[in-house]
Amino acid sequence: MPITDPQHPAHLAGKRSRAAVAARDKEAWLSVFADDAVVEDPIGPSFFDPDGTGHRGKEAIAAFWDKAIAPTDNLEFNFVDTFQCGNEEANVGSIVTTMGGHRITTEGVFTYRVDDAGQMIALRAFWEVDRAAATAKPV
Repeated sequence: MPITDPQHPAHLAGKRSRAAVAARDKEAWLSVFADDAVVEDPIGPSFFDPDGTGHRGKEAIAAFWDKAIAPTDNLEFNFVDTFQCGNEEANVGSIVTTMGGHRITTEGVFTYRVDDAGQMIALRAFWEVDRAAATAKPV
């Protein structure tokens, strides 16, 4: 994956986020976020976020972990390209989720935005629920 600046603050925050998910460490994951951060994964209404406004603030982000990350057996991040602009990074690729005896590949664009202190203020994921669900295969 080409990365313009491996020390870019948004890239480093994204790496901390993915490492915490891989370690199944909810507190480490929450520590990546600023207090008023927002998670939109996916963007718009979904089973994780029926009103489509995102999960804003650490309490809501912790609840998102409980609904979306905790039930999984594994999440594997496969980014094939990265674009860095200002204090943001966009990653193109897929996230492979293993849970309930199935493997689901979610293709999309996954963005991280940080504040001046390097804390994540927005994690946004552009992916289509039906398209991801259609990839479900038994493990």
